[in-house]
Amino acid sequence: MSTITPMESHPTKVYLVDDQTMIRAAFKSLLAKDPRFQVLGDCGDARRAAQAIGTLKPDVVLLDVSMPGLSGIDAIPLIRKEHPRVKVIMLTHHEGESFVEQALRAGADGYLSKDSDPAELALAIESVGRDEMFLSPKVAGVLVHRTRRGHVPDTTAIGQSRIESLTPREREVFQLLALGRSNKEVAKTLSMSVGTAKKHRENLQRKLDCHSAAELALLAIREGLIGN
Repeated sequence: MSTITPMESHPTKVYLVDDQTMIRAAFKSLLAKDPRFQVLGDCGDARRAAQAIGTLKPDVVLLDVSMPGLSGIDAIPLIRKEHPRVKVIMLTHHEGESFVEQALRAGADGYLSKDSDPAELALAIESVGRDEMFLSPKVAGVLVHRTRRGHVPDTTAIGQSRIESLTPREREVFQLLALGRSNKEVAKTLSMSVGTAKKHRENLQRKLDCHSAAELALLAIREGLIGN
């Protein structure tokens, strides 16, 4: 993808991925008022979004972190497989260092808090278009704090390492279980057998040291995989 500069006449093509319809509508409305940007489409499902992105070839994808089924972080490889040169900006209410680091390791080009000033959205899109990393001030502040304290381990580090050890498929199952889905519902949603879903549940409970749906939900909320 060619570098985007303010002098170029064509608008930056954007695709929105967020499971909340009202959030997508708000971002579309905001971007529609700015001639520098063109929204090619939007979707609330990460897997379907990846396919659409491969067809539409946007310059930038605005991707929600916390979505049911497949999180935004786990969706990055699928999106890059369909469109390797696209820039990805994560959108989230979660500014915790665990998710910032996971997103950056997964290949995100930017990380923007949904609580940011609207002007930051345009700045983020233009920054990643110039091949520059963009972190909203809130997110950057978290990383600065982490650096200043010298990466001192804290009580959440164990939980973070457990979450990071999960495969993308395990994260999908984990999120559904945390939302209270039964083995049968997980199996239907992810097109697997009930026996496989049950085995995933057993493995997750062992890996995460969570022995009930309530414990899984609490961990998922703390780690930002689902909203509270």
